[in-house]
Amino acid sequence: MMSGGYTSIDNQKVSGSVPAVSDSGRVSVQFTDSGLQTFPPSGVQGKISGGAQPPRDADDSFSRPAGGTPRGSDESQGGGWLHKFTVAAYKPYFDVDTSDVLDRLKESLYPFRGTFTEKTATNPDLYGPFWICSTLIFVAAAIGTFVTYIAHKLRDKEWNYDINLITWSAGVFYGYVTVVPLVLYVILKYFSAPSGLVQLFCLYGYSLFIFIPAMCLSVVPLEIFRWIIAGVAGFMSATFVALNLKAHITSAGESWFLIVAGIFLLQLALAVVLKLYLFTVSV
Repeated sequence: MMSGGYTSIDNQKVSGSVPAVSDSGRVSVQFTDSGLQTFPPSGVQGKISGGAQPPRDADDSFSRPAGGTPRGSDESQGGGWLHKFTVAAYKPYFDVDTSDVLDRLKESLYPFRGTFTEKTATNPDLYGPFWICSTLIFVAAAIGTFVTYIAHKLRDKEWNYDINLITWSAGVFYGYVTVVPLVLYVILKYFSAPSGLVQLFCLYGYSLFIFIPAMCLSVVPLEIFRWIIAGVAGFMSATFVALNLKAHITSAGESWFLIVAGIFLLQLALAVVLKLYLFTVSV
């Protein structure tokens, strides 16, 4: 509406409206609340909202097993056997944080407790075993090379680097932690005392952790000391595996003792092989 030489736009009166200025030649504007919004919006979820909650992932299969089943179970997931050849099938077994791995490493250093399988029954992981084996390969090759180097230099002999230490270590550790649990899995199936395959991988992987400090101590150039270190490490590792499987294997009937004894002796044999190949120096 035109009046008195200036234009006036009439709208709804709302709180917080801009007062009109009665000056000729000016336009008086009043704002409606239909076009106003508060910031931040009260209904928006996420980091901007008052609760500051993180947005939910569209795919949370990494944080929990599909179907809500325990990660250590052998139940097949959707897609049948083809699903086993996808990355998504193995995501749950690497869903651990630093505190989980550290707790399990500490547990492996107390072999007489026998509670490792109980604590990892619902969430066994492959992350720890993979990095333990990878670290062992590096430590075994590095320490074994250093031991032979020192032995040759002390006797003024020529020394040559042995690249086979790396390939041999990789074959021993990766092969042991893969083949032995597979064979044990079949044996337990046969004696009607089945155990989760991932659970066995997890148990055997963490059982090798004790060999990392043992190898570091083997740089001491005393043969008797190296044998003591190898024996103690092998005994602790063998006890850790045997006691954690004993309660489960007792359901196999009268054969349980032979199975446990075989597990114990095989772990001791690994320690002897490591000592003979890596830390027996002939100059």
